[in-house]
Amino acid sequence: MKGEATCANLKNNIMAERLTIIDFVEKYVAMYSKNPFLWEKNLDTNVWEPTTYEETLAKAKRIAAGLMALGVQKGEKISYLSEGRDMWVIGELGVLYAGAVNVPLSIKLGETNDLVFRVKHSDSKYVITSKFQLAKIRAVLPECPMVEKVILFDKIDDMKENEIYIGDIIEMGDKFLAEHEDLFIQRYKSIGPDDYANISYTSGTTADPKGILLTHRNYTANVEQAHSVIGVGPEDRMLIILPLDHCFAHVAGFYTMMSYGASLGMVPSGKSGKEALRNISPSIQELKPSVMLSVPTLAKSFKKNIETTIAKKGKTIEKLYNFALKNAIAYNKEGYNKGTQFVDIFRKPLMLLFDKLIFKAVRQGLGGNMKFFVGGGALLDIDLQRYYYAIGIPMYQGYGLSEATPIISANSPARHIFGSSGKIVQPMEIKILDADGIEQPFGSKGEICIKGENVMAGYWKNPKSTADTIVDGWLHTGDMGYMRDAEMLYVVGRFKSLLIAADGEKYSPEGIEENLVESSKYIDGALLHNSQDPYTIALITPNKEALKAYAKELGLDPASKEAKVKMLELLQDEVNMYRKGGRNFGAFPERWLPAAVCVLPEPWTEQNHFLNSSMKVVRGRVEEAYKAHMEYAYTPEGKNIVNDMNLASL
Repeated sequence: MKGEATCANLKNNIMAERLTIIDFVEKYVAMYSKNPFLWEKNLDTNVWEPTTYEETLAKAKRIAAGLMALGVQKGEKISYLSEGRDMWVIGELGVLYAGAVNVPLSIKLGETNDLVFRVKHSDSKYVITSKFQLAKIRAVLPECPMVEKVILFDKIDDMKENEIYIGDIIEMGDKFLAEHEDLFIQRYKSIGPDDYANISYTSGTTADPKGILLTHRNYTANVEQAHSVIGVGPEDRMLIILPLDHCFAHVAGFYTMMSYGASLGMVPSGKSGKEALRNISPSIQELKPSVMLSVPTLAKSFKKNIETTIAKKGKTIEKLYNFALKNAIAYNKEGYNKGTQFVDIFRKPLMLLFDKLIFKAVRQGLGGNMKFFVGGGALLDIDLQRYYYAIGIPMYQGYGLSEATPIISANSPARHIFGSSGKIVQPMEIKILDADGIEQPFGSKGEICIKGENVMAGYWKNPKSTADTIVDGWLHTGDMGYMRDAEMLYVVGRFKSLLIAADGEKYSPEGIEENLVESSKYIDGALLHNSQDPYTIALITPNKEALKAYAKELGLDPASKEAKVKMLELLQDEVNMYRKGGRNFGAFPERWLPAAVCVLPEPWTEQNHFLNSSMKVVRGRVEEAYKAHMEYAYTPEGKNIVNDMNLASL
């Protein structure tokens, strides 16, 4: 009882504080002033150089004062478009100390309406950017007449009249602080917990992206909530690979690391996305992080690189590695129940031996100091979790969304179950509602709804969507899940993106879609469709290189019709593996398995707008683009995978 009382008092104290980001930063900079907070690679010396907590804050305040000298008023919006770097973090703190609202934008946005919409819709009067993104900003400025100044992180030769270098802003800030320090202090002390910190735009899976209003308190509350599930120490170092425009990098990265006195670095971006990707491996080896933020795509890439390296060492090492992996996975089970069978008495010494002989070397490929990944993306493949746990770098999967700033649940060393989305953060309320709004018991699926100080203030200039999404203080996530018990959440798909059979029964397709891709090297993407139709169909993007290799193994010319027929039959076999006699039979209800397959001619990418900036499939665009394929799949000819449309796609 004493412990419960202490927890209750702690909760009340936390609730009473309602820190702003300004309060939060001041608090932890005072505690960890001399600790390194930011690491950045000096490309001239190839050395990662630290910036301490107090140096970070001092520079941020100089920028904030410079913004005030420039004319930035409290509450004004500043669009922010840059690759990850120290100045991204320092500059944003400067924006917040000036009382302004940061509008972080994805560098994946092109010189298109997507970028114009966000700058205009947010009412941004200023833009902060890098030299690599400047061309985009210059291209869209004629359509954004409200923008008064463009602030550049980099000094360039061809500076235009409305552009100013951040170094000049800092000099303006020094002068302002010397003459008007009282006004500066008055400004940042006037900021309240319910003032906006960010307008974070959704990825645009619908016609117009929505601007998510996140307050100062949303952020600090979510950091406090995150402490209830996971922790690090001042000695820990995080490498951030993910884009900095998302609140996941803010909460799980900047602010959580700051609250523990820890440090972080960003992968040097370079001039292009490809260059940034090439910089990931060297950055891991040089910075030697103990924790990284990850998403399934990155985790799969790391795993593939490890397996490629092992294969190069010869068949004997590869067999030993596979045996060690199988033994560790059998011992670990679902994480929480590892070592619980009698046979595990014999598995454990083998596991410890192989860890020293094999997995220790494998971990060196990720710097040698990695303790764990923090995983985002609720539907992470359970086999991927088992893999990383086996090699000694657990991937603690979590769940969240931007409207929740974003963390809702996470697995952690204290409690983890593979396949789950983790323990609900505290303090926060959660309930699972069915389609009629009735709360469901443990184990029953429905829409995940949450209530807490991390719930967004609403959508910018969109009261209808706000009212639809936040009802009586409860955030309706649109995601489907269930609670195993009072703590553990399982997310199983979208609540509203459902397959709907002709008889009205509904089913969430994500599990089948992801499993099709995970289980087959011949399928790169899968999307299921059924909108009260006679049967479900699958839209598939094939791995054409793997299919060509298969044709060559059969002694066929991949360009020949005979080869393409064999390729289509192979794809049908891959889909049929979930039916009776298949290796995955019973994994999903048979009535929802696709009865027809549309093979699509091109992969889903950001360039063709079938993927959004969060690398999620924009379902509506795919279905609209391939409407004719889908209609054909509901004909007798189209139901057979070997048809003219599918042959043409290969």
